[in-house]
Amino acid sequence: MRGIKISASCHIGNIRDYNDDMILVVDKYIRDDRLNMDISLPDTNRFVVALADGLGGYHAGDVASAETLSNLKYFISDLPCFLSADRLKELLNDWLYSINKVISSQGYVNPQLSNMGTTLVGIIRYEDKFFWINCGDSRLYRLRNKSIMQITKDHSNSSMNGNERIKAVTNCIGSGCRAPFFDINEFTCDKDDIYLLCSDGLSDMLQDVEIKDILIDDGDSEDLCRAAINAGGYDNVSACVMKIV
Repeated sequence: MRGIKISASCHIGNIRDYNDDMILVVDKYIRDDRLNMDISLPDTNRFVVALADGLGGYHAGDVASAETLSNLKYFISDLPCFLSADRLKELLNDWLYSINKVISSQGYVNPQLSNMGTTLVGIIRYEDKFFWINCGDSRLYRLRNKSIMQITKDHSNSSMNGNERIKAVTNCIGSGCRAPFFDINEFTCDKDDIYLLCSDGLSDMLQDVEIKDILIDDGDSEDLCRAAINAGGYDNVSACVMKIV
């Protein structure tokens, strides 16, 4: 295992008037754009790759996703060295409490930002260990040995209103959520593993088997996003594909 090949794509989709999604890859922010990057693991023992889906059904989801990812980048870079896994998890939960207050409080100052919020899913590399984090219903998948698995659990509920499916996010940053929480887990990577971070604009449009087939066929983030857009693109569509090499 020498490194990670990353592709990231973030699209507005076919219906929305604005893009609330954003992706962070190490120190690059992607919105309405795409990026390819190679990371050498022997040379890099700390970085974060994360995806935030702003809750555009409320207000200013694009502000919430951008501010959350910017804050996360600096939080990871400022972490002290030699933390235990348990201590790192504690600090991540402290950070979540803090960023939730930051995002929530902006509505008091500017009513246009009232109730803004965002999901957050990401992979953190710290001291030669990997951790994944999740708050909301953006997803992390793993493709290993041609078998795909959703690693994260969706923090959302869905119901049917006639022929329409209505989904409500039950855990997020901001948006009136008083007690957000992280699912945090340390994990190990194998060579040739592929990890996919995606917003629900992709996972709602594509079945897991379709995602698997695209990844097995050497598809990247742009191939996945285009497939979701061609399938309807009813929401913003974002994907970040990480291949362990």
